Amino acid sequence: MKLVRFGHIGEERPGIVDANGTVRDLTGIVPDIAGNTLSDAGLEVIRQTDLSTLPSVPESTRLGPCINGTGKFICIGLNYSDHAAETGMDVPSEPIIFMKATSAICGPDDPIIIPKGSVKTDWEVELAVIVGARAKYVTEADAMSYVAGYAVTNDVSERAFQTERSGQWTKGKSCDNFGQIGPWLVTRDEVDDPQDLPMWLTVNGETMQNGSTATMVFGVAHLVSYLSQFMTLHPGDVISTGTPPGVGMGQSPQRYLKPGDRVELSIDGLGVQRQEAIADPEGV
Repeated sequence: MKLVRFGHIGEERPGIVDANGTVRDLTGIVPDIAGNTLSDAGLEVIRQTDLSTLPSVPESTRLGPCINGTGKFICIGLNYSDHAAETGMDVPSEPIIFMKATSAICGPDDPIIIPKGSVKTDWEVELAVIVGARAKYVTEADAMSYVAGYAVTNDVSERAFQTERSGQWTKGKSCDNFGQIGPWLVTRDEVDDPQDLPMWLTVNGETMQNGSTATMVFGVAHLVSYLSQFMTLHPGDVISTGTPPGVGMGQSPQRYLKPGDRVELSIDGLGVQRQEAIADPEGV
């Protein structure tokens, strides 16, 4: 299933994409794409619904982030061997974990807001894993049963804030609209192998990233199990699993976003995001 949330910012309602590509309104079937809806039982309620009986949503309707109620937005650094090489850093022996503020989450086509004082706003196409059930001390063998599904995310990063302003990476990752998620949450049963998904990102039509989840250092099952040893994962938590090479920081010379730039990104089977970079209207 391809689950969505649609409507104005802060007023999104649950929906689903039918076989013809039409968004159908799930209001009244489930309260939201969040919490217990993400469990196997909750998803089965949707799966048993006759979608033809549900109201259709106009094509022009905004899509919001495909999940709600995210308590943790967990990111994995340097998790692609070829991306680690372009940054000049060693492949880590264990997953590098950092957090992105949940206030960064926005819809898949919402703008990339370049924050006040930014000189190095960068792009990163990533596979997002959406947790569907409480997970604590789970084994790698059982880890996939705790996954509700997958989505595209743009782990937008301000590199100067991230690496030149001391402290941890969080402040370079957490600005408003630095976490587009969607357009869809694709349930795990529709993704045969999350470790074999082509992915790409363009800036103004030029291909910058063209990779595959096959080059991830630590796969989805390992990450879910690993994280659950340190913190309890809850339904709606997001694990952003790292990016392939081609980020602005890795270009020669380095290249970063400026107002008016247009970014498109996709992962095979998970949909396409389209964003325009804009200056922060509150930063003038």
